[in-house]
Amino acid sequence: MKIGFALPQFHKQALGIARTAEFAREVENAGAASLWVSDRNLAAVQPKIGYGGQGNTIPAELNPAADPFVLLGIAASATERVLLGTHVLIAPLYPPVQLARSLTSIDLISEGRLLPGFGIGWSPEEYEAANTDFTRRGARMNELLDALDAIWTTDPAQYSGELISVPLHHAPLKPARRPRPPFYLGALSERALRRVAERGDGWLPLVVVPSYVDIDGLVNQRALIDRLAREADRDPTAIDTVLRVNIDEGTTTQQVADVIKAVHERTGIDHFMVDSLYAVHSVDGSIAHAAELITLVEKG
Repeated sequence: MKIGFALPQFHKQALGIARTAEFAREVENAGAASLWVSDRNLAAVQPKIGYGGQGNTIPAELNPAADPFVLLGIAASATERVLLGTHVLIAPLYPPVQLARSLTSIDLISEGRLLPGFGIGWSPEEYEAANTDFTRRGARMNELLDALDAIWTTDPAQYSGELISVPLHHAPLKPARRPRPPFYLGALSERALRRVAERGDGWLPLVVVPSYVDIDGLVNQRALIDRLAREADRDPTAIDTVLRVNIDEGTTTQQVADVIKAVHERTGIDHFMVDSLYAVHSVDGSIAHAAELITLVEKG
């Protein structure tokens, strides 16, 4: 199994982002397979929609949020082996040329280790701050994927859609990964799962230990992706999965290891991204937690 970890980006860990390079090196040396960032452009004081699209509150732990592109670039330059992923960028918030430029730079610095993961988000205020229509975020995501594909695979490059337009421009700087980095997509709804099946190179589901671990749900969602992929004349086995594992405060490392093993046995998922922001409050603690978890999982 491959175990990856979130870089120090949120809550009290964000206060230690000056140690991002050290964290990345230490966790890679401990045997991690990947390092990850998430995305939170802002946490509204009075949100219309709450965390994850439910309620009307956002956890205070998400108020301090470091820049995902900067952190991933630092990790790229500080490591040699680990994959570098985004789980997930709220991609429709970003202009496609700027998004492609940032991700291309990270992929080149890391010599092709980028796994870009995209989602449409749930916060109307984040879209308001980006002057972008929240209600059309799914359609914008579809066009954004087309625009990125054009920018990453053609030169000169251009794209024209209903919501996104990129003028013909010189685009000689390409990612190291050819023909382009893979598109990993977060998805829960049937519409989003269909996008994974038809457009994605990977799927980014989520569990929370111990409060939300629905293995049956993961099995059923993956079965739907596979069926929809076959209907679209795609090979389902070509669609990878990386499972995000969030950890509730007070959870033991052994509990996390047990969930990872159980999910792997039931689903076959073999790549996990662990985020300890709610459970571990320092960079040192996060490094130690990562090393302990890798050891526990490797014990089988």
